Amino acid sequence: MRLFDVAYAIDLTAAAELWTARARRESRRSRLATTPPKALAFDVPPLQLDLGSTEIAIDGIPSSARISARLYDFGVVAFSARLDVTDVAWPKFVERLNGLDRAIGAEASNGFWTGLLERVRIAIQPALDRPATETLEEDYLIGIVQTLDEPLSAGQLRERVDIPALLSGESRTLSDVARRDLMQRSYSYYADDLVALAWDRAFVYEPHGDSDVADIIEVANAQLVEFRYYDELLDAELPRMYDRVEDARRTISVLASRRVAQLAHKLYTLVAEVTELTEKVDNVLQVTEDVYLARVYSGALDLFRVPKIVAAVDRKLAIIRDTYAALYDEASSRRAEILEIAIVLLIAIELALALLRH
Repeated sequence: MRLFDVAYAIDLTAAAELWTARARRESRRSRLATTPPKALAFDVPPLQLDLGSTEIAIDGIPSSARISARLYDFGVVAFSARLDVTDVAWPKFVERLNGLDRAIGAEASNGFWTGLLERVRIAIQPALDRPATETLEEDYLIGIVQTLDEPLSAGQLRERVDIPALLSGESRTLSDVARRDLMQRSYSYYADDLVALAWDRAFVYEPHGDSDVADIIEVANAQLVEFRYYDELLDAELPRMYDRVEDARRTISVLASRRVAQLAHKLYTLVAEVTELTEKVDNVLQVTEDVYLARVYSGALDLFRVPKIVAAVDRKLAIIRDTYAALYDEASSRRAEILEIAIVLLIAIELALALLRH
């Protein structure tokens, strides 16, 4: 997967119409395939686009990959490149996964994902609200096994298959401590399924067919991208805010209170916009009854440090709110002072005119 922040928001209805008209390809609103809607569902279902198939050279060998994209209404596009493999031993499976990572992963520099991004961005440009000027992205790799040559329970799989090697991407033998650390976030619901999460990789063993685990991991990554965006936005905004506050306070003129009030209004608008979008991102997935997927989802969010980034965003918003309140009070105080001065001047003028008449 490769996820990009592309805009403040995306009009998904308009994007669907634009994609169908320009790309002549399928688009549909996504839902979780195997989970009942009342147990786990999207708040606003993302729009899924079919980008067809393409060839990816993995260690010099061309391989066909199915490409799709999901558009989230809070401004994130999540691309997926899916490659099927059959009849390979575990070491070969891990080798193929690592080869895919080398070909189009975070360290690759062949423009594979940016080409896809431009293709989608050009097609849906009118549906983007305030397109991003800088690219913020996240990369994630998932190895999914549906069939083994012999049925294994989750416990047997842990013992007989080197899952930590897949999660780490390392070719050298890992220490016992490193192996335990990599398997800390592993989950099972049935005796014969398993999900293991790492920072930039996951392993899924699902012999019953497709599950929604990959979709859950994608949502957690989409939230990570968007909260990172707002964290960086507020990091850049706070120093500018302090400078503008000082400039407004140094202004000595009749219009000083207006400048302070205008600055307060801008800060209030920023807080309102960020709060609205962060709440939308925070509520993208409604979890009610599916305890297993809820655990995987919560584990992914914790692993990606999303709660810590959210807390940082909330702290910075609190600083801006306090500054807004202080500026609003200051603007009100300055207006009151101007009114008092005006009243005193009017009284003085009335007295002067009265003295002149007499």
